[in-house]
Amino acid sequence: MAAPSGAGSCEDFAEFQDLLRVMRTIDDRIVHELNTTIPTASFVGKIDAGQTCKELYQSLTDAHTSRERIIKNCIAQTSSVVKTLREEREKAQDDIALLKQLRKEQTKLKLMRSELNVEEVVNDRSWKVLS
Repeated sequence: MAAPSGAGSCEDFAEFQDLLRVMRTIDDRIVHELNTTIPTASFVGKIDAGQTCKELYQSLTDAHTSRERIIKNCIAQTSSVVKTLREEREKAQDDIALLKQLRKEQTKLKLMRSELNVEEVVNDRSWKVLS
């Protein structure tokens, strides 16, 4: 599965979550993938279970790496926006619209950081199933 680039998904948190949801499909279907990877007695000679398991392992590793990279990239982008807005806020403390934008970006940053925790739980669950 080719990983989505994640470009542009940092601006809108709902789009960011949708991207992660799609990218987590492999983790959501890990039990099914294992059940279809390991051959039944009648298919033992027809399927190389070792190779298929290696491919599943590699796909899972690639998915985890891609998601972590996207999450951390969005956190870095949003942190930069928050920093810039804080600096602007220091100069214009009476600007209510600027304050609202800063609060919105801070909330988005907090939610993105929480996705790292979600990612850890999803990854741990998948690796436990695969072990």
